Amino acid sequence: MSRPAQSRFGPWTVLTVLATAQFLVVLSTSIVNVALPQIRTGLGLGSTGLSWVVNAYVLVFGALLLFGGRSGDVFGLRRVFLSGVGLFAVSSLAAGLADGPATLIAARAVQGVGAALLAPTALALVLTQFSDVKGRGTALGVWGAVSGAGGAAGVLLGGVLTGLYGWRAVFFVMVPGAVAVLAATWLLLPADRPRGGRLDLPGSLTVTAGLVALTYGLADGLWGVVAAGVVLLAGFVVLQRRTVDPLVPGRIFRVGSVTSANVLMTMLGAVWLGLFFFLPLYQQRTLGYGPVEVGVTQLPLALMITVSSWATPRLAARFPGWAVLAGGLLLLAAGLAWLSPVPADGSFLTTLLGPSLLVGAGVGTAFVQLTALSTAGVPAADAGLAGGLVNATRQIGGAVGLAALTAISDSGGYGPAFLASACLALLTALLSTVVLTRREPAS
Repeated sequence: MSRPAQSRFGPWTVLTVLATAQFLVVLSTSIVNVALPQIRTGLGLGSTGLSWVVNAYVLVFGALLLFGGRSGDVFGLRRVFLSGVGLFAVSSLAAGLADGPATLIAARAVQGVGAALLAPTALALVLTQFSDVKGRGTALGVWGAVSGAGGAAGVLLGGVLTGLYGWRAVFFVMVPGAVAVLAATWLLLPADRPRGGRLDLPGSLTVTAGLVALTYGLADGLWGVVAAGVVLLAGFVVLQRRTVDPLVPGRIFRVGSVTSANVLMTMLGAVWLGLFFFLPLYQQRTLGYGPVEVGVTQLPLALMITVSSWATPRLAARFPGWAVLAGGLLLLAAGLAWLSPVPADGSFLTTLLGPSLLVGAGVGTAFVQLTALSTAGVPAADAGLAGGLVNATRQIGGAVGLAALTAISDSGGYGPAFLASACLALLTALLSTVVLTRREPAS
């Protein structure tokens, strides 16, 4: 593959633009959460339909990430990235204009398609702009800070916009950001020549259908659909072994800690999405917070995610990567366990502040370290695939996890959902000490 040319404006300017795109992708997952009560009232949605306002985006995004990443490798990273940003902008506008549940959910699904094209190619473009170990580590720290903060910032911005302008504003606000990224990328980043080759369409269709069926079945308790999803995913594995140019070449899993990191990212994704879905609902429905109050009280969480994401590459340079990761996951588990009592008479200082600081530190550390482990040592020809894979495992883990946690919440409330998330974070921490090697993967 022809490596993308270096921008004459420098890699840090390019990183700023690409990180902004990643911020929008993460923002679009969490910004709607505070607006969900207004969306429910305005469009007459039930609890299942409401969860699909989130899941339609997350599921399509996660299911198509491998396709998006590999498309960048085959057709050119910059070209696919620009296509994704354009589609993201248009679908965000459509979501804001939606006049019914079906229209909104469909727009969110298309928004997921755009995100699936832009997210892996954005990460791949970052990796190609920073070839040295120190520069790449710093860039991934910035990437993690932006990605992690996007979740908490989405709650803050969503609360302010919903409180002042109504739920449609949470979709409209992403349009100018996407247009700005589109224009800046066009001007700043030189075009790269496509590698050529064929895209594995049978594999893409099979894995997408399998992931959609699996998550849809889990969300609605349709076990026949779940079984169909498992069969489709098994068929995808068989196809990959027999295809000359597979969507996911087996060689990617033999690089460094790619396999282990993606397994762990799947588990972290379930905790990540569940946190930003249930925490705003608890604050609004149990504590009686308004949208703006919810947003403002997310500031400590966003700040800790940013600080820990910045600090993680520096910690990883001094301590084993597995130890840094496990420490972050333990902090995350402790914060969620602290939050799980969910008292109805709780306050920000006694109920939310302490857990928010622990959760923020844990999320930022774990996300940055897993992203670094999942991309270290990957050759340039597979940069898009590596970016798609790590994003896919996080999003699919989030979609499946949200389906399971919603079922727990429906039967037991927010407390059991937070406690289940804490147990999953603890299990991920323990597993990380077993599956990850004690040496740093080659960069």
